[in-house]
Amino acid sequence: MSSIKKIVVFKIDNEDFAADIMQVERILGFTEPTKVPEAPAFIKGVINYEDTILPIVDLKKRLGLKDTIIKDDLKIIIVKHNERKIGLIVDVVSEVIDIEDSPEIVRGISNKYLAGMIKLQNRIVILMNTEKILTKEEIKQLNSL
Repeated sequence: MSSIKKIVVFKIDNEDFAADIMQVERILGFTEPTKVPEAPAFIKGVINYEDTILPIVDLKKRLGLKDTIIKDDLKIIIVKHNERKIGLIVDVVSEVIDIEDSPEIVRGISNKYLAGMIKLQNRIVILMNTEKILTKEEIKQLNSL
């Protein structure tokens, strides 16, 4: 018996990616982060979010793509990452959809950030595991900033 799960679909460089909605806390409009000296290259900076300092990850840079160009429609997806939260910069959030956790998800992808691929009508959406965006060492480094 298959179960239904919701995913948030977003675009990075005109490619469809998604995250399990259970990992997503909120979607914000883009706010220019405050730069942090000596932070990893993929950390765009930090913002004040609910009276805490929230690291902002440039998801394009983290995935080995080009740097994000700041545009009006950029979004920050706040995701739960173990005991803390992080913000992920994406080009646009397009939809929230229901999927069946069954043959539509292709497993066994070798990329450590990806949980699988989902076939939706005429497109393929790459499902990300947001809990693996940062390593334990990177989290320790962020905690010391």
